[in-house]
Amino acid sequence: MKEFITWCKRYLSFTLLAAITVGALVLFFNENSLLTSIEQERRISELEARISDANDTLTYYRDLNRSLNTDKETMERIVREQHHMQHPDEDVYIFE
Repeated sequence: MKEFITWCKRYLSFTLLAAITVGALVLFFNENSLLTSIEQERRISELEARISDANDTLTYYRDLNRSLNTDKETMERIVREQHHMQHPDEDVYIFE
């Protein structure tokens, strides 16, 4: 035990212990700690992926809207497929 105390007196000083304590507080117990930063980075990448998916969906619906405004055949196809509409002289059979 005496050897440990002698080793501590020789190699550990108050300033070193204070610096290690402050470093641990900043890295792990601070509002902007390392663990919080890692969690925030993970959340940012998750949200960026969701934004990318939403942009892809938005692009699809913008193209569909543009084609519905300009192409009568596309509009008729969409109305028939999704809303099961028909001409007065037609019979429509729906298979699921």
